[in-house]
Amino acid sequence: MASLKPPLPRALRPKPKGPSEDNGHVERGRKDKLADKGISTIDWIDERTSLSGGARWVMFRKIPKGTNWFYTLGSATMFAFLSQAVTGVILAMYYDPSATRAYESVRYITNEVFLGEFVRGMHKWGSTVMVVLVFLHMARTFFFGAYKYPRELNWVIGVVLLILTLFLSFTGYLLPFDQRSYWATTVGVAINGTGPLIGPYLNDFLRAGPEIGVTTLARFYALHMLVLPLALAAMIGAHLYLVARLGTTAPPWMKADTPDDIRKDET
Repeated sequence: MASLKPPLPRALRPKPKGPSEDNGHVERGRKDKLADKGISTIDWIDERTSLSGGARWVMFRKIPKGTNWFYTLGSATMFAFLSQAVTGVILAMYYDPSATRAYESVRYITNEVFLGEFVRGMHKWGSTVMVVLVFLHMARTFFFGAYKYPRELNWVIGVVLLILTLFLSFTGYLLPFDQRSYWATTVGVAINGTGPLIGPYLNDFLRAGPEIGVTTLARFYALHMLVLPLALAAMIGAHLYLVARLGTTAPPWMKADTPDDIRKDET
């Protein structure tokens, strides 16, 4: 049996021609021509990529009754991550990850670069906003019971995303390489060293030497700019796939409607 495809959205359907247009007596307006060209362009791309089926599968799906603003916390978290990625790339264009130039490059970004203080402020406070949103999103998932069957794997991925987000925020705190970030990182690395089994090894890995110095800054910069963002993006992709595949759960205070024939059988 051939698989059923979701219907094409109304905005992408070609406009039917009128009888006068078929005969060529009336020329169509410029707006209609541009609309048809846009549809033709989408058809041309879709014929070679078949992306419309996947896009419709992701964007056009049923949602449970009672969906409210609490369900937007995940989207808000993803938006915060994208904002962090964009502002982080801009800051990386001026940042110098060396022990002698790191602090001066941050000062230059803040005081000399056009809108540098604004972009750095967005990145600095955006990390806090992202951490708060991740906790709120996980709290909503827990209290709504959305971690239960068949969404256990998505809950595990969410926990991994929380750990990666905290680690990303921790590695970025050292990059200004001032007194506050130096001693805060010293305390944080020491706390990691107290963990069981892998604690001492994690301590040595993060410190990258007998004490925090040039190698530590380079390692934190590599983790913050390359390893952790890529891992976070991969986990977000898997998380979104499972959300689209399994759907979302209704709020716990919502009850399913009982059909009339079932009610009669119960009575």
